[in-house]
Amino acid sequence: MNAGLTFRFWFLAMAAMLAMSSCQSPSTSNAMLNPSLSDLASALMLDTAEVPASRKTDLNALASWTAQSLEEKGSADLIFICTHNSRRSHLSQVWAQTAADMLALDGIRTCSGGTEATACNPRTVDAMKRAGFEVFTQDTLQGATNPTYLVQAGSTLKGMPCFSKTYGHEANPQSGFAAVMTCSSADRGCPIVYGADARFAVPYIDPKVSDGTDQEAATYDERLRQIGTEMLYLMGKVKEDVEGLKKAG
Repeated sequence: MNAGLTFRFWFLAMAAMLAMSSCQSPSTSNAMLNPSLSDLASALMLDTAEVPASRKTDLNALASWTAQSLEEKGSADLIFICTHNSRRSHLSQVWAQTAADMLALDGIRTCSGGTEATACNPRTVDAMKRAGFEVFTQDTLQGATNPTYLVQAGSTLKGMPCFSKTYGHEANPQSGFAAVMTCSSADRGCPIVYGADARFAVPYIDPKVSDGTDQEAATYDERLRQIGTEMLYLMGKVKEDVEGLKKAG
């Protein structure tokens, strides 16, 4: 069986296991997630088999870097970057951390930032809530127009603070991280990400194209599901690569 088929079989088997809630183990499943989010994660695990090959190429490269960082340093920092740090970068940060927690990948820290700071868009927050994340307005340290939202995937999991900031903000790692460009404009406009050990382009279509229309919620939900699927795929590949490095060592 080739590596691609092995990986697909592994993911489908895990998705089937996650669907059987009575058999879940908190350390190897989504049992620690909020109930409705757990259901969504199980569905998206099945969708990972359909991630396009063109997307897998870049996701696999990011997974390889992440696994190598975990092997060498025991940690891996990922900063997801888009222009305003308001939509796609936050969805990527939250889903990547959730997927890492589901697969018990200790040492992974996900963050987000922009080439400029605005605010985490309320539509992004609403999409997270519809998906099953709990979201609390934590403070207004960045100003009333840029609140900090604490996003929680499960009651026993660490909350993820989301507010708009530049990628070099003090809340983010300053060196040794992977820069993951989630929008084409940031990828073009920021050819050098200072402090990054590696740079990867995994762009998504901005859901703001539907802002103010009848399709607004559906578009945000679709993008959340796409990003969730690909982050679950990514972390599954990290898990596979980590295990491969351990065997090789």
